[in-house]
Amino acid sequence: MEREVAWYPGHMAKAARRIREYLRSMDVVVEVVDARIPRSGRNALLDEMAGRRARVVALDRHDLADPATTKRWLAYFAQRGASALALDARVPRNAARIATAIEESSKRSTGRGMARAMIVGVPNSGKSTLVNSLLRRASAKTANRAGVTRQTQWFRLAPNVELMDTPGVLPPKISGAAAQWKLALCGAVPRERYDPQEVAAAFHQWLLARKPASSVPDLQAFAAQRGFVRRGGEIDYHNAAQSYISAFNDGAFGRISLEAPDDGEAA
Repeated sequence: MEREVAWYPGHMAKAARRIREYLRSMDVVVEVVDARIPRSGRNALLDEMAGRRARVVALDRHDLADPATTKRWLAYFAQRGASALALDARVPRNAARIATAIEESSKRSTGRGMARAMIVGVPNSGKSTLVNSLLRRASAKTANRAGVTRQTQWFRLAPNVELMDTPGVLPPKISGAAAQWKLALCGAVPRERYDPQEVAAAFHQWLLARKPASSVPDLQAFAAQRGFVRRGGEIDYHNAAQSYISAFNDGAFGRISLEAPDDGEAA
């Protein structure tokens, strides 16, 4: 992607300020991160705001990520003092592991049973889905697009655990071509803020550089396979690219991690 993605509307700037304020009374910070992009899918600002509070890192959508790479990420976060878990936030029994981690982290950090936890992450990382699985009801608004949660929301997770869901917050600017297309591909950036053809092309180029024999089709082959051809044989690349990105997020191309702890790519 050639141009820098900048998406920091007023509600996001306000959310960052409120998160900073509320963090003063929190015991535990639960950061939900897309397991396919554990570097690009984190906001350094949130990391800074959390300070030395107990941390739980939930690598969501692990069913879409490469298992071996996810295992390396779990070790990476554990080495840095965070309780890290890989899960599918849609599954309640997976979510229950997060509840246990919150309670255990709170006891270690505060020495008491009562805990106040905050869920943070970039847009569309799966925060509200995790909240709903934890509560076993649709209390937090969800959708498969960025920017759905706009306000902080409090929930009683257990008699001794209060949980706050927060809006997704990206950095004011996403610098670096690699981070831009990865965030767009994984749904953290609104669709109107990027060119889907550029994202699809960047992904396939990245994939072939690592796996030259990959069977994942490029956009042209995908468009032909899925029937995105107009009268006269002209390919509808725009709609094909949007479908291509959806197919990636549905797991149609297999379990793919876009970055590893030691790959050296800038976020």
